[in-house]
Amino acid sequence: MGRMLYLKDVTTLELDEQKCTGCGMCLNVCPHNVFKMDGKAAMIVDRDACMECGACSKNCPAGALQVQSGVGCASAVINGMLGRNGGECCCGPQTDGAGSVKNGPSCCC
Repeated sequence: MGRMLYLKDVTTLELDEQKCTGCGMCLNVCPHNVFKMDGKAAMIVDRDACMECGACSKNCPAGALQVQSGVGCASAVINGMLGRNGGECCCGPQTDGAGSVKNGPSCCC
């Protein structure tokens, strides 16, 4: 399987390099290898692969990472698996109940 990509340049992921202690926890918990070590600190190497799951920010002991988890395609996939509303990733043409394409933006993420 190829590299996972979501929408380009939309992730809420932020890294405060001044707070990073270089523990490497973000590398351990990130499912898509968004981070790598750069000397004694982490750095974001593949921002567009971030699915905004929140694992990095929840596990960062220094509070150097912020991400708005529960948004984007990760939330849609999880909700869909659980049978909840919002389980569709709406990153494409919007349709009405009959399958006709609606006017307006093509992505609500």
